[in-house]
Amino acid sequence: MTTKHQKTLRLLLGDQLNVNHSWYKTVDESVSYVLMEIRSETDYAQHHIQKLIGFFAAMQHFAKELQAKGHQVIYLHLNDTHNLQSFDKNCGALIAKHTFTKFEYQLPDEYRVDENLKQFTKQLEIPCTAFDTEHFYSTRNELKDLFAGKKTYLMETFYRHMRKKHGVLIEDGDKPLNGKWNFDEDNREKLPKAHKPISPLLFNNNLEHISIEINKASIKTIGSVDSKHFVWPINREQSLALLDFFVANCLPLFGTFQDAMAPHEWSLYHSRLSFSLNIKLISPEEVVNKAIERYYEKKEHIAFHQLEGFVRQIIGWREYMRGIYWAKMPSYATLNYLEHSNPLPEWFWTGKTKMNCLKNAIQQSLQYAYAHHIQRLMITGNFALLAGVDPDAVDAWYLGIYIDALEWVEITNTRGMSQFADGGIVGTKPYVSSATYIHKMSSYCSGCYYDKSKKTGDKACPFNSLYWNFYDRHENKLAKNPRIGMMYNVWRRMQPEAKAELLTQAEYYLSHINDL
Repeated sequence: MTTKHQKTLRLLLGDQLNVNHSWYKTVDESVSYVLMEIRSETDYAQHHIQKLIGFFAAMQHFAKELQAKGHQVIYLHLNDTHNLQSFDKNCGALIAKHTFTKFEYQLPDEYRVDENLKQFTKQLEIPCTAFDTEHFYSTRNELKDLFAGKKTYLMETFYRHMRKKHGVLIEDGDKPLNGKWNFDEDNREKLPKAHKPISPLLFNNNLEHISIEINKASIKTIGSVDSKHFVWPINREQSLALLDFFVANCLPLFGTFQDAMAPHEWSLYHSRLSFSLNIKLISPEEVVNKAIERYYEKKEHIAFHQLEGFVRQIIGWREYMRGIYWAKMPSYATLNYLEHSNPLPEWFWTGKTKMNCLKNAIQQSLQYAYAHHIQRLMITGNFALLAGVDPDAVDAWYLGIYIDALEWVEITNTRGMSQFADGGIVGTKPYVSSATYIHKMSSYCSGCYYDKSKKTGDKACPFNSLYWNFYDRHENKLAKNPRIGMMYNVWRRMQPEAKAELLTQAEYYLSHINDL
């Protein structure tokens, strides 16, 4: 009696490019890794062209890196004739063709892919095993377990739990370094007029061959790209270079100006590591450790609040969003607490609007596939919320336009934090503002067609009337919220004529929204 030769097929997703995973510690000729460029991933949303190019370039580099280490790799290119264009069909065909006896994969970060692979493995007649990606600080269900029985999921509570568990910026066993957990109040400065931020580190990757393949496949994309000079990191070496650049040049002012906005300053002091992190070219732990290491090396040049603000984004917010996602999906993707149903303004796809803040944020997003968190929350997100846009449309836009957007981190930020469609699971209040906040944190209002100080009348800033219209429309759902009760007190004290003027102005803007 002979024993059947064991052969294992291991699937790697495009966001699972972690070369330090335990899978690769030994080279086993009986194990084959498969990566695939497929239409089910390019077409589930309309993506920015830079996002598709970035993913495919990183996957191709990773495949070559594994091969160089001696691993067996199967790589399916987008236009290969034998590419069946989905994970399950391609894996099924490979298992049959090469008589694999085992199938293994790493746990997907997206619910739809997780469900697809669960269904696929149920049908297989060979042993199947799912492994952790060995990337995150927390497990899928850690947040859910931490808040078991609680109605609210406070990020600050989770952040402190993570800091204590992993001993990050902790002293005396469980106390926060420098006496406070959160230094956010020190991280809200506007860029001074004469201040010129450091120029970003940009890469010069010639990826024209990938752009040609995407065009050949007639995939519908958004945005623009110079594929001969692709600026984003596409491998671990470049990702580590970007991390080194950040801690050396940007960390000293990151916290202070992390909420600031300015025309033509698309990078400021942000790390722009989210793409590399989200496809796992680098890990959150090495990013946090590198920043802490730099702080201790250059303490005289880096205030603690700069470091804490950055660490909170990684070990707090990023992990928190993933925890919410796995605690609340799939129902989270259908939540619409405020019952918004308006279409997204047409100029969200072009940036052709007279509102300077939105023109800058959107055109930047189309050009670079990137905007920082305050541009996303308080410019594009703020306007979409005030305009009553259907959260499905907002989700689709954010998921498509940003190079770092994967559903697990995108939907909790947009449907939750930005659009309050979850009714307060993520954010304790709707994040809306009039022109006052935008002027406070940016120089967008200077030279704008609209007047930031006018609430009604010719050229009145649309944010001002839409702001009060939003509160008026949703008074029955929001008036008892303790964090915004003051705004309702102001609204109720207004003269009826002033209220009517504001609501009339808002109604005019909403009915002419594509002309703004």
